[in-house]
Amino acid sequence: MFTGIIEDMGVVTNLKKDLNNLHISIKSNITSELKIDQSIAHNGVCLTIVDIEKDVYTVIAIQETLEKSNLGTLKISDKVNLERAMKLGDRLDGHIVQGHVDQTAICTKVEETNGSWLFTFQYDSTLNNITIEKGSVTVNGTSLTVVNSKKDSFSVAIIPYTYNHTNFSTFKEGTIINLEFDVLGKYVAKLIELKK
Repeated sequence: MFTGIIEDMGVVTNLKKDLNNLHISIKSNITSELKIDQSIAHNGVCLTIVDIEKDVYTVIAIQETLEKSNLGTLKISDKVNLERAMKLGDRLDGHIVQGHVDQTAICTKVEETNGSWLFTFQYDSTLNNITIEKGSVTVNGTSLTVVNSKKDSFSVAIIPYTYNHTNFSTFKEGTIINLEFDVLGKYVAKLIELKK
């Protein structure tokens, strides 16, 4: 379980294909505090640490993860949003995030708005995921509030702190990002579907 509050930005140092899996090595400021078997969200994708060497750790993304997320598009030196699992009893500063990406989306617009930024994303609405105005959504693991909710797109407003402490600063038109829709909204949508 995560909160969508990014702790650090890691940098990809190595990528190694192994059959259908991808071994991803990441250098981060929190590596010294990590341990093997620990779960960490990478751009919102929960992955298990399998190796640690000095300030670099390695995780493995399997085929299903690569198909549903942007991790398969990573390159050496790319920045990755990182969050460790929440501790029981901590404040929930973001919202309930599972670390299970629902689908990817494409950044269609980046607009500087006099001290903040407005990012717009388009996604495949045939997968039955939805956003609602002022609801929660997770973009690359970052807990955000939806604005301009439409059937297949939405926007988020980003303050300077978030822009500078996540990989939002690397987004441009065409950037592929990971989406995790609000878990409560997914349950409501499923219940409505079952009643039909």
